[in-house]
Amino acid sequence: MPAYRFVAMDATAAEQRGVLEADSARGARSMLRSRGLIPLQVEPIVAETATGGPRRFARRRMNIQELALLTRQLAGLLVSGLPLERALLALAEDADRADIADLLQSVKSEVSGGHSLSAALARHPREFSDVYRALVAAGEGSGDLGLVLGSLADYLEGSQQLRSKLLQAVAYPVIVVLVAIAVIVLLLTYVVPQVVGVFQGAHQKLPLLTVGLIALSGFIRRWGWLLGVLLAGGALLLRQALRLPGPRASFDAALLRVPQLGRLIRGLNTARFASTLAILTAAGVPILRALQAAIDTVGNSVLKSDAQEALALLREGSSLASALSLHKRYPPVLITFIRLGEQTGTLPEMLRRAADQHAQEVQRRAFTLVTILEPLLILGMGVIVLLIVLAVMMPIIQMNNLVK
Repeated sequence: MPAYRFVAMDATAAEQRGVLEADSARGARSMLRSRGLIPLQVEPIVAETATGGPRRFARRRMNIQELALLTRQLAGLLVSGLPLERALLALAEDADRADIADLLQSVKSEVSGGHSLSAALARHPREFSDVYRALVAAGEGSGDLGLVLGSLADYLEGSQQLRSKLLQAVAYPVIVVLVAIAVIVLLLTYVVPQVVGVFQGAHQKLPLLTVGLIALSGFIRRWGWLLGVLLAGGALLLRQALRLPGPRASFDAALLRVPQLGRLIRGLNTARFASTLAILTAAGVPILRALQAAIDTVGNSVLKSDAQEALALLREGSSLASALSLHKRYPPVLITFIRLGEQTGTLPEMLRRAADQHAQEVQRRAFTLVTILEPLLILGMGVIVLLIVLAVMMPIIQMNNLVK
């Protein structure tokens, strides 16, 4: 839906500025009049294309770090006693990016029109998830919006920190693999043909390893493009297949059975699930609604299906701990913490402890897995390069022996 920047006048003759989304400029004016505003200026937000022509304004989605910072700033302003509209206006004026400023202006205009903050955020689902809006609504209902936003900022920053550590852990192995592939392809397509051509011209009987290397080099040079196309096509087909419920469930179930990797995936999804459920229940969100929002954060379809079954059992009167332990896929530590929380009435605190413990476990397992993979990758690359070197050197050694 197009976005429009407006200037309007309210009943007190004060000027109001902001951004709203409407089907047309006429629709935008109608929306302003319905809010009791007199539109003075309404113009579409456009940006310049590479050729210099106008195009409809496209907003780049905020990343989790930008969203956490925005949430932290809004929480600080509200806790300090600043009204919500003035806080949004201050953040819009201080925004580093024009699209974020327009987003905040749009939210402010909705709030000025009498909508709640959660309803205003619901008009921008790309930037504000269901969990985010549920927490904002809970904060509005409890009257402690600033405190709830502070907890939400902690949650977002914790998620970003865990993601950054995991990316740091896998960055080195990925770089090693890419460099190894590039070196091997270079050796097979350029270096080996240059060197081995000398031996073929000498009509010398070549060792079996050298013959195999020449055949592999010729295949890659001749059919490498086809191999690349097949790999890309296979990856695309796999991606499309994983969008279907059946293949995706089988794939996710297989991942959970992989040693080390399965525990890492289970721990990561458990930490995300428990953390989301903890912050929602602590904010006063009803357990059924909080559980549904927490389920949406689970990436593994098998674990998500188990949680959906737990939600159905919870509606029938079962306890959360008993429902989640039905298929025994969620870690026993999480079940124990939930059971203790339900028995003592401290479910949010116990969920937070479970989330922290599993987040630490995920980091430990990730670095352990990387510690194991790094020498294996280096060793594998060394063995391949050694075989290539031997395939090149063995004919040279044979020629030297014949000369002697």
